[in-house]
Amino acid sequence: MKLCILNGPNLNLLGQREPEIYGSQGFDSFLETLRKEFSEHTIDYIQSNVEGEIINAIHRYAPTHKLIVNGGGYSHTSV
Repeated sequence: MKLCILNGPNLNLLGQREPEIYGSQGFDSFLETLRKEFSEHTIDYIQSNVEGEIINAIHRYAPTHKLIVNGGGYSHTSV
């Protein structure tokens, strides 16, 4: 199976911003764990703080991948 994880704005700060709330693990180390645990699958990853880039990634990956989207702030506020 091919998966693409799409993370929205500020999720590049996981592990740095408010670690007392969100923890100290950055997404890169989490992604490494996912890829090891599910090595039989292809896991692509995109993070963007730009809404249009996320939409373009959805259009690019949707035909061939299952998408996991964490829109961050775009899940409640968007243009």
